[in-house]
Amino acid sequence: MTAHEEVFTYGSPQLKFGPGAAGEIGYDVQRLGVTRALVVTDAGVAATGAPARVADALAAAGVQALVYDGVHVEPTDASMRAAVAAARATGPWDGFVAVGGGSAIDTAKVVNLLTTNDGDLLDYVNAPIGGGRAPERALRPLVAVPTTTGTGSESTTIAVLDVLAAEVKTGISHPRLRPALAVVDPLLTISQPAAVTASAGLDVLCHALESWTAKPYTAFAAKAAHERVPYCGANPVSDLWSERALGLLARSLRAAVEDGSDVAARTDLALAATMAGMGFGNAGVHVPHANAYPIAGRVRGYRPEGYGPGEPLVPHGMAVALTAPEAFRLTFDADPARHVRAAELLAPPGAAVDLPDAARERLPAALVGVIRDVGLPNGLAAVGYGEADVAALVEGALQQPRLLATAPVPVTAGDLAGVIRGSLTLW
Repeated sequence: MTAHEEVFTYGSPQLKFGPGAAGEIGYDVQRLGVTRALVVTDAGVAATGAPARVADALAAAGVQALVYDGVHVEPTDASMRAAVAAARATGPWDGFVAVGGGSAIDTAKVVNLLTTNDGDLLDYVNAPIGGGRAPERALRPLVAVPTTTGTGSESTTIAVLDVLAAEVKTGISHPRLRPALAVVDPLLTISQPAAVTASAGLDVLCHALESWTAKPYTAFAAKAAHERVPYCGANPVSDLWSERALGLLARSLRAAVEDGSDVAARTDLALAATMAGMGFGNAGVHVPHANAYPIAGRVRGYRPEGYGPGEPLVPHGMAVALTAPEAFRLTFDADPARHVRAAELLAPPGAAVDLPDAARERLPAALVGVIRDVGLPNGLAAVGYGEADVAALVEGALQQPRLLATAPVPVTAGDLAGVIRGSLTLW
């Protein structure tokens, strides 16, 4: 065995993409051998009627279906346990259909996991927050039907949740969590509010950038077969998806935020989200996502406009994006050419973009331009954080070793503190 890794892995779900694709859901689920399916969604998505239409389509194909609309936006350990309890009370189910954003899809992954395997939710949560246990039994087919263009959860092996007692966002990661099929219909995203489109779109952007700049798989120590994990580092296949996603985002994100009925922009944005998911779901993400977990988990008094009334909330995509410019200053030296290329890809087609002469500043400047143009806050201070919070946010980010291990440079507590301080105000 060589000292450095020479093998990379790649995985993805089956994919059906395009306007109107969700109309074929009954056929798709029935073809997977499912006879009884729980449709998992949240109340907001349920109000659009899409989950009911999916349930009707399943019934027309001979699949018994019930809609569960109790998903918590930005799921918590409590909300996921409630969903599992509801599934057990109404089951058994031999398949699941998630209709919604990452919250619905991630909740459906956990429901699938805990109705097929024993143990408690925290047994499976990534260490050091949880036990990091791997599922021993196969899961049932899960079909993911995203109604937002952001998380990429329809492509990945990951379920993200807030652990309330620890005040941190973390996750569960295992190849068996990956959906069997992703049905991506851009028409389902038309009703997504501009603020949600902006936040979710920045999540897509960071997925693509972080996997594009991740530590290369060849820089890791060689692994035995049983040691391989879904996140293997940047590799030739993930690079293709990530680079293409960046180009699609440059021409679609601003347009979709400005006019949600722009079907061409919605289609490009949905395709970017899918491609970025197929990239980062194999290469991994790093510093911005590690920072985002405590930023979202420790929120106190902030809730963005466009998300309606409710509990304090820093949406995941917003939490990721707000430290991204400073994070990519930190990682620049690992591969300057990739950082510069990413800035070039993010330039809106046909627009005259004045990027800084200093190469290190080009990607941060491009990111700040996107963040500002789509209406996100001007840094962490605008969502309620200050200098007194830096140490706690660093502590929370350090609890994400799986993500930090994918960073292209070694990351210390001091590095993270510098990134967070530099992100308090972006412009």
